[in-house]
Amino acid sequence: GGLKMGLIVSIATLALAFMTDVLTRVLPEAPQWFEDAMNAIMDAPVWLTLISVSVFAPLFEEWLCRGLVLRGLLQKMNPTAAISVSAIFFAVLHMNPWQAVPAFILGSLFGYVYYKTGSLKLTMLMHFVNNTMALVMSRIPSLQDAETFADVMSPWAYACVIAACIIFLAAAFITLRAIPMSSENAPCNCDEVPSISFE
Repeated sequence: GGLKMGLIVSIATLALAFMTDVLTRVLPEAPQWFEDAMNAIMDAPVWLTLISVSVFAPLFEEWLCRGLVLRGLLQKMNPTAAISVSAIFFAVLHMNPWQAVPAFILGSLFGYVYYKTGSLKLTMLMHFVNNTMALVMSRIPSLQDAETFADVMSPWAYACVIAACIIFLAAAFITLRAIPMSSENAPCNCDEVPSISFE
């Protein structure tokens, strides 16, 4: 059902986003210009940031990356390659490694969900959940100076949350994998280019 699947993929998005937090420790420190750019976005009025980050970005980027790019690639290559290429394209759109690496990982999940369900609405929901959670976290004073969640959690709590994320992602993957495919490429008609209505 749509509601159940929406809940599953939303929690899976949050779980994977939490796990990409670990990458922050291995990436080089972001330069000052990047920090200034992020602060400028977050210092804008909340309503404007919410519209651009949580509404416009998910609508446009999912229509482009999954609705056009991935759908087109699924007609020409195997699903794994198509999802990988579309995730790379999604990462490159972010134009910096500090967002591109997590974007590639999350884009791979978005791509798999689209491949299995044929639903842009689900990937838009996932994108909305991820961006909105990041926006909310950036507004919490106690988290603003933290580089990773490990900075504000005990090692035991952090390890437990990581373990819970892994378990949930595995369960979500099993659920998605069980969706029957109507063709080798996708459950939707990949010969049709999606209209702006996202049907």
